[in-house]
Amino acid sequence: MMTEDAYVLKTVAGGVATLTLNRGDRFNPLSGEMLTALQREVDALRHDESVRVVVLAAAGKAFCAGHDLKQMRAEPSEAYYRKLFNQCSKLMLSLQQLPQPVIARVHGLATAAGCQLVAMCDLAVASREARFAVSGVNYGLFCATPSVALSRNVSRKQAMEMLLTGEFIDADTARERGLVNRVAAPEELDAEVARLTASILAKPAVAVSMGKQMFYRQLEMGIGAAYQLAGQTMACNMMDEAALEGVQAFIEKRRPNWGG
Repeated sequence: MMTEDAYVLKTVAGGVATLTLNRGDRFNPLSGEMLTALQREVDALRHDESVRVVVLAAAGKAFCAGHDLKQMRAEPSEAYYRKLFNQCSKLMLSLQQLPQPVIARVHGLATAAGCQLVAMCDLAVASREARFAVSGVNYGLFCATPSVALSRNVSRKQAMEMLLTGEFIDADTARERGLVNRVAAPEELDAEVARLTASILAKPAVAVSMGKQMFYRQLEMGIGAAYQLAGQTMACNMMDEAALEGVQAFIEKRRPNWGG
């Protein structure tokens, strides 16, 4: 169900759930209410096996301008700020822990925690007119939590330059640095997102979800432990019916029949 005053709109079609940030008149800030609404939708998707891919989009002229600074300034206490940033961090980790791949559909600005949101999605497709920045330092606030996500997407020196200068980069630069996967003309943005989702939907769900989980776990391990985890994952994956069918189809030089 959707209502015009909802912070997040949700639609589901063809195995793809689209979550749309719905405060476009304010550049979709990550207020406490927005974080709560997003967390609720993400938690529900975790258990929805009918959804194979999640697209995170936004209404209005921008993707997300980061935290709601007016709301933050209205309650200047350390306890409030700790609660807010913990709430935001929980959401970011929840996106990564979803079994489904999450694709950011980015247009306009993605700044500070909005840039963090893009970085925490598994994949990102940006309009050529999109711009990215971790601009908190311009207001005396180093983007510490966004730096966690940013530094896991782009190189260390590129991340530090963005964090210390607060300067914007364009969509093509974001792609060159690894922050986004694909860049499209504004009128082709939805088509490019659709092409990416279609490619994922054509693969067995078990391989995608198992692979996503393993990928992020191994990043935090030493190389020996990472290979051990990867080997265990591949062995389990190989015993799945989809993998057995896929390998047999390769041997027989035919298309695999994965059913649903």
